[in-house]
Amino acid sequence: MKILILLLTFCLALPVEASEPYRDIKWEELVPKGWDPAKDLKGLDFATLSDSDPRAMEALEKLRRLWDEAPTEPTLNGRRIRIPGFVIPLERKGEQVLEFLLVPYFGACIHTPPPPANQIVHAVSAKPLGKMQTMDTVWVTGTLGLQRAETQWGHAGYRLSVDKVTPYEAPKGKK
Repeated sequence: MKILILLLTFCLALPVEASEPYRDIKWEELVPKGWDPAKDLKGLDFATLSDSDPRAMEALEKLRRLWDEAPTEPTLNGRRIRIPGFVIPLERKGEQVLEFLLVPYFGACIHTPPPPANQIVHAVSAKPLGKMQTMDTVWVTGTLGLQRAETQWGHAGYRLSVDKVTPYEAPKGKK
């Protein structure tokens, strides 16, 4: 009986593997169904506006606010995911990266305007990651949260607690 109790105590002290496997997701899944940031601008005929028109400037500001406040997909909160994207380093420790933004397309956030908040992921690692350069293409694996972050490069709607970063390779059978 004592051996059984010791064995059970030992087994209970072992770390529990997460029950949910990592799921590959696409960037479209980060956008809630039915979200249309342009719905408030549908009555505006952009073809008739010049760049300096106050109505164009007002519409651009309104769109920028809508993108910065873009809603996130609540069903993804706490999910273990793997997602591909482009890196924008935020915090470095020497040549290694601790925090970065992950974006869906090359040049996002570097050129303006940045993507909507639901298309920017703030990735944070507890340990320094390997050397990463701006716009490196990677797969990032970790747990997704709905915490927002405001950075110099854009507003992130998601926070990813990073478990692993690997160079991007197309999934087998897709090019």
